[in-house]
Amino acid sequence: MRSASIKKRKSAPVSVHHQRIVVRHDFPVVFTWHLFSPCNPALFDALNRGDGPRPRRCLVVLDKGVAAAFPELSAQIRAYFADKSKLVRLVRAPLAIAGGEAVKQSTAAVRRILDALRAGNICRHSFCIAVGGGAFLDAAGLAAALFHRGVRLVRVPTTALAQCDSGVGVKNAINYAGAKNLLGTFAPPWAVLNDADFLDSLPLPLLLNGIAEAVKVAAIKDAAFFRAIERAAPKIRRRDLPAIRRILRRCALLHLDHIATSGDPYELGTARPLDYGHWAAHKLESMSHHHLSHGHAVAVGIALDALYAARAGLLPQKQAHRLVDVLRACGLPVYAPELAQTDRRGRLAILAGLEEFRAHLGGELTLTLPAPLGSRIEIHSVDSSLVSTCIAQLARRGQPLNLESQSQDSRFKG
Repeated sequence: MRSASIKKRKSAPVSVHHQRIVVRHDFPVVFTWHLFSPCNPALFDALNRGDGPRPRRCLVVLDKGVAAAFPELSAQIRAYFADKSKLVRLVRAPLAIAGGEAVKQSTAAVRRILDALRAGNICRHSFCIAVGGGAFLDAAGLAAALFHRGVRLVRVPTTALAQCDSGVGVKNAINYAGAKNLLGTFAPPWAVLNDADFLDSLPLPLLLNGIAEAVKVAAIKDAAFFRAIERAAPKIRRRDLPAIRRILRRCALLHLDHIATSGDPYELGTARPLDYGHWAAHKLESMSHHHLSHGHAVAVGIALDALYAARAGLLPQKQAHRLVDVLRACGLPVYAPELAQTDRRGRLAILAGLEEFRAHLGGELTLTLPAPLGSRIEIHSVDSSLVSTCIAQLARRGQPLNLESQSQDSRFKG
């Protein structure tokens, strides 16, 4: 009798209700100048969109590197809010926190922002306004997403890379236990306000960080855009700001389009098309102890993967060389000495980035390659001997990386 009872319980029917929740996110991405001028309506309109004008509490967190490069910025922000104090007000003077890649190496900055949000009594109808580069926005966005399970975040990206890529996305993260972006959230911003004043003050090496991302997205999504970058390369190398602004804006719009139309904005699958070249880039950043900036590492990574795609028969060799030549023509590196480093067993150290990337994806290894230019293909395994051959080829073709040119303008980094 007992065994029959157990058998009966095991075969009992299970009632399943499948619940679908559809969440819609709308946020403006604004391109403007003089954002904190009292005459510019962009910030005020962003804060008051959706449910009409009413008193708003705002905490502004400011990248110290940006504050140093623009000494008048904090005063401008305070004056902006003083002019509109009946409807929006600062809960304190802008909170300056050191940015750059270091801001993501520990939880210290996130904790400071959380403490300031609490002290300022910021609620879900209040705002955290983050002004800084991509790494800084990552940390501030994580704090805003954690506090009260999410308060409204307004991003003001100040670097080329942030304005055309990370700043317009839906991800926030810091590094942990030596792994890039291990702690993070998906949380769309309330608004993204791109001020060209910040771009116009950047030195060429930091502008090129954004150009690398533009080449990346063009190579896998838009052949016409790739040709536009190719034509503009001499102007980009001369720091022609109108040409650079056009390229970066188009890049931002392509990133936004991918997030909106890919069907996987929160990256639940194993494919990450916009991470083309990033498996090597992330590893190069850590191997160089972040002396190699993200954009420059991406340039090397997409050059390596372009040659690999050609060697694997996926991309015409002429197009692979064309992609590498465009990077070089813009002034970007296509080789870094870390590519040739080996581990104790004599294996290329960069190959460890493949497993780290697979772990980050959370499933099988999936790499995106251009095939042909302007479109993409996904692969799930890598021939290490081909990688070695491609590295040797890049070493012959590549321009040496000038780390000094990147570090001399570190005050702009975020």
